[in-house]
Amino acid sequence: MTVTSTPHGAADPFVEHRSLLFTVAYEMLGSAADAEDVVQESWLRWSAVDHETVRDARAYLVRVVTRQSLNRLRSLSRRKEEYVGEWLPEPLLTSPDVAEDVELAESVSIAMLTVLETLGPAERAVFVLREVFDTPYEEIAEAIDKSPAAVRQIAHRAKEHVAARRPRMQVERSEQQAAVDRFLAAVQGGDLQALLDVLAPDVVMVADGGGIAQAARKPIEGSTKVAAFLHTAHRINIEFTGMPISINGLPGARLDIPFDGSTTALSFVVEDGRISRIYAMRNPEKLQRLGEETLLQR
Repeated sequence: MTVTSTPHGAADPFVEHRSLLFTVAYEMLGSAADAEDVVQESWLRWSAVDHETVRDARAYLVRVVTRQSLNRLRSLSRRKEEYVGEWLPEPLLTSPDVAEDVELAESVSIAMLTVLETLGPAERAVFVLREVFDTPYEEIAEAIDKSPAAVRQIAHRAKEHVAARRPRMQVERSEQQAAVDRFLAAVQGGDLQALLDVLAPDVVMVADGGGIAQAARKPIEGSTKVAAFLHTAHRINIEFTGMPISINGLPGARLDIPFDGSTTALSFVVEDGRISRIYAMRNPEKLQRLGEETLLQR
């Protein structure tokens, strides 16, 4: 077996692949805070290993992060069982570089991460590693301690599961942005008809307040109900500022309400020029990274 080592003065492989490792952990966990913890734990393990015995540093580090993420998923599942209201992934402010990688942007979108929440831990790990990062079955098998044959079966099941539940994403960013701009103008202007025009008839809005911020405890379905809910703030003269931002690689919006100092991050699914899904994050504990861009990469 050929052993490779890092030449004196060369960049540490962990530093080189850190953004990739964070992306793997974030896609598996849906939480930036937990992903950062996993990356830190993985660095501790990397710093303790003899690097000269590591043949493929990238594969080794992805394997460590995957195992740490699987361990973290078990504790997360217990926390989610006690969570107040709907649970949504933690939104991230992302740079234009993420949007340029269409496959990455779709894989880290709030809509996709919400679908991944319906997978079991092993299925989620296999799907992320295989479908997003094109990891060989043999490497995935080492990461989750299963045989390559078992991994292939899990991958097939997970792919079918996701395909049946994933929203039909509109990849044209210009069309997405146009819909978001129309939405913001309608909400800020209190134009109920314009709001109805930009919402798909079967639109669904899911909000996450975590029991901390006020938010609808159950999904709101249908354009009439969603529009009425969103129109309420303007009708009762609550002042707020809205601005378009990039959330998880796709056009989104940020609403700030001076009255109570609260913030809402909105992520959307746009189909045929109209908004079919709205994900509203109001839990302040999940909005702490919204002030700075996060680097995600494959």
